[in-house]
Amino acid sequence: MTKVGQPPKLIVRGKRLDGRAPDQLRPIKIKAGVVPNAAGSAELSIGDTHVIVAVYGPREVVPRHLARPDRVYLECIYDMTTFSTSDRNRPGPSRRSREISKVTAEALGPAIFLEHYPKTELDVYIEVINASAGTRTAAITASAVALADAGIEMRDLVCSIAAGKIDGQLVLDLFEPEDNFGQADLPISIMPRTGEITLLQMDGDLTKEELKKLLAMNQKACQEIYKKQKAALKEKYEVKK
Repeated sequence: MTKVGQPPKLIVRGKRLDGRAPDQLRPIKIKAGVVPNAAGSAELSIGDTHVIVAVYGPREVVPRHLARPDRVYLECIYDMTTFSTSDRNRPGPSRRSREISKVTAEALGPAIFLEHYPKTELDVYIEVINASAGTRTAAITASAVALADAGIEMRDLVCSIAAGKIDGQLVLDLFEPEDNFGQADLPISIMPRTGEITLLQMDGDLTKEELKKLLAMNQKACQEIYKKQKAALKEKYEVKK
């Protein structure tokens, strides 16, 4: 029985609460082309976390002073529906949503040939339908598929996932209880073909050795996610015989 003020045990008899192995992803599904009116779109679920992304553009920049003469203006808008969490989420932008919007644009930017679309705007709208941890990494992964679906010229797709530490043990892809009560969280985004890291954040305390192990765990998982991204795009565009 958990005492008042004491965090719950997240590993019981050597197992995580959802039964996964330490280095195991939650079940992940990705589908491209789910919003007919968008230039490109994608839907992603990982465990109980569910996001939909729609891409519009390149198009005229509004307001015009944001236009850049040498590259596209990349705008990412991350939002959570009011019913995406157990407590009703307040509608409208929040400090957290603005921060994740900025982080998402920075994670995707290196993969896009931004200079190929000067004086235009590219909008990426992210809607979190259900949140059970890992929403920013899910948003980045789905956004990369939506951008590819829109025909945006890219160096590579971007894959994103987080690993962390719970009850002193290193684990991959934290779900909600682990995210809420864990000791550390390390989300990254990478371009799998080159291994270039486009996002690296850390919350909590990790030793140098733990950091290395979590990075390796994340990078291996991103290769698995990369296969899912490519399969989603292939499923949409493959010519049926």
